[in-house]
Amino acid sequence: MPAPRTILLTGAAGGLGTLMRSLLPEYGYTLRLLDVRTVEGEPDAITADLADREALREAVRGVDAVVHLAGISLEAPFEKILRSNIEGTYNLYEAARQEGVPRIVFASSNHAVGFTPAPRAGDPLIPVDTPRRPDTFYGLSKSFGEDLAQLYWDKHGLETVSVRIGSCFPEPTSVRMLSVWMSPADGARLFHAALTAEEVGHTVVYGSSANTRLWWDLTTARSLGYEPQDDSEPYAEKLIAEQGGLDPENPAHSHLGGHFVNDPPIWPY
Repeated sequence: MPAPRTILLTGAAGGLGTLMRSLLPEYGYTLRLLDVRTVEGEPDAITADLADREALREAVRGVDAVVHLAGISLEAPFEKILRSNIEGTYNLYEAARQEGVPRIVFASSNHAVGFTPAPRAGDPLIPVDTPRRPDTFYGLSKSFGEDLAQLYWDKHGLETVSVRIGSCFPEPTSVRMLSVWMSPADGARLFHAALTAEEVGHTVVYGSSANTRLWWDLTTARSLGYEPQDDSEPYAEKLIAEQGGLDPENPAHSHLGGHFVNDPPIWPY
């Protein structure tokens, strides 16, 4: 695929969106920003809800690709998840189809497979084709997004890379996160690879750094040209000293989805 030039970044005011606003332009992208909230310091950003189909169609008009990070990123009542993550993602795909946008990079989540048991020492890494086992309505919405992406590829030729993001923060904050952490720099590397790889159709990848304690298989991500440079291991000694090791009897430690399986954080808005 020719290198995209103008990218619509949805969810630009969120945590991950804020990180990518500063990192993706280093790869030569011009970003068009969209969020339901005001994007601080970005007077040209589009303020629009994912329910506003006309605003979405205008937002995608003329862009080379979309990085779709918008939506509820924690657990919430199903009605809220339905409106934002399910109907909102459909609205975005339909706008992209109507305007001829060739590719979307979709922020899926490890919570689409959150009830999958975490591998123990010596077990194989979790492949991307493991059966989906969402741990929340939030995870369910990401499963829907992956299926929607497959439909729009099969039916309309709209390509998607669905990135099952682990935890993208400047540094890991828990012992579990040592296995699923993606540094912001590696996040930008992965999104860049997803935007520029040839003939992706609909490709599902896990999004993390090359962690020593990695739980899942990065083969499909690497097939896009992704070369992670970071590892959570330098943070391990301090986190384990503070929090102790993983307890296999604790559901929050023994499943890919962590505490989403038994005590999910709730969307505050």
